[in-house]
Amino acid sequence: MRFNLIDKIVEVQAGSSLKAIKNLTLGEEYLADHFPTFPVMPGVLMLETLVEAGAWLLRLSEDYAHSVIVLREAKNVKYGNFMEPGKQMLITVEMVEKTADQAVFKGKAEMEGSSTVAARITLARYNLRDKDPSFKETDEKIINHYKDLYRLLSMKAR
Repeated sequence: MRFNLIDKIVEVQAGSSLKAIKNLTLGEEYLADHFPTFPVMPGVLMLETLVEAGAWLLRLSEDYAHSVIVLREAKNVKYGNFMEPGKQMLITVEMVEKTADQAVFKGKAEMEGSSTVAARITLARYNLRDKDPSFKETDEKIINHYKDLYRLLSMKAR
């Protein structure tokens, strides 16, 4: 299963920071099980919003240079308030450090001014063709998918 948790990217400062929004609706399948009588967004998915925001900042800062961006490490993860259906989360990530193959971010998410999650995350990035040149076309398809998705998520498209 693939999650696209971010609903809208509202601000980008390439190479520096990104702000995004997640609207939690009761229609999200995982809420039926987490928890049946008290539906809240699972903590790991709140953390995933920070990962997605960091990945978007990398893509946009590097003009989609890499097809694959993955979580390498999450440190100092702190959870705050529960995220309930009908609420909106503001996600902010700031790039702290960048090397040739990974980048470090400080991320936080807030709901109505209260913290839901904060963490320091490290993302690794690469292209499939780096290990096998026959994957060049696959890399291009993935990158084009993200370009199309950005058009849907960006404030310019709305």
